[in-house]
Amino acid sequence: MTLTPVRPDGAQIALVDLLDRLLGTGVVLSGDITISLAGVDLVEVRLHALIRSIRAEERR
Repeated sequence: MTLTPVRPDGAQIALVDLLDRLLGTGVVLSGDITISLAGVDLVEVRLHALIRSIRAEERR
């Protein structure tokens, strides 16, 4: 089974175009992982990341 992104007009979107759009506008990743043993939390990891490309024009 292959999942291919499709535009509302039915045209397929290339993976490169999808990544370019996501990085151009920015992507926020967020997640929590908790490792516990017998109901006692041993390790808790929280991830909050913003991934965005910076173009040369925006650096000035």
